[in-house]
Amino acid sequence: MSDGGKFSNSILVVRFFTISFVQSTLHLFKNYKSMKNREKLLLVAVIASVHFIASAQSNKFNKNTLLEEAKKEIAQNNAIHFDLYAKNDGSVVKLFAEDACILAPNAPALCGREGIAKFFKDAFESGGVRSGEITTLNIYGDGREFVTEEGLYQVFDVNGNLVDDGKTLVLWKKTKDGWKDFRDSFSSNHPQK
Repeated sequence: MSDGGKFSNSILVVRFFTISFVQSTLHLFKNYKSMKNREKLLLVAVIASVHFIASAQSNKFNKNTLLEEAKKEIAQNNAIHFDLYAKNDGSVVKLFAEDACILAPNAPALCGREGIAKFFKDAFESGGVRSGEITTLNIYGDGREFVTEEGLYQVFDVNGNLVDDGKTLVLWKKTKDGWKDFRDSFSSNHPQK
């Protein structure tokens, strides 16, 4: 069973007990005037506790739903990243936020869509890399505004030979156009040549 199914089942259980509790509480409220102050205070505390637990479960479900949506969109962006690059398609910059930066090793940050376009143009024209693959290991965050992706990359030459492989750490930003690469940092697993 997926985590989403577990959360859905948990919410159903909490809702069932909440409805049962509310029905019992309504019965108690009919006798509210005859209750002692201590019993009234206990009743209010129990109602508040049940409300807090139900709200916490609902927030946990929403957080996981948002994070799963972010993961799905990031996977889609990663899947087309190198396809666009291999075609020398300038629209690869649309995978990045307008205020994004690429933080390449041993180089100054390249920011904005112009800087990012220059990065990809220079990399393509250098002739070494023609395709690649990004593997996501983990995505951290709540899926509301920013999430961080930890991953691996491999890049290949025109003959499919491995040119480089390494690690990535990408901060993704939720924009009006969806999840966009906001800060992209990567480093090779090999010493600089």
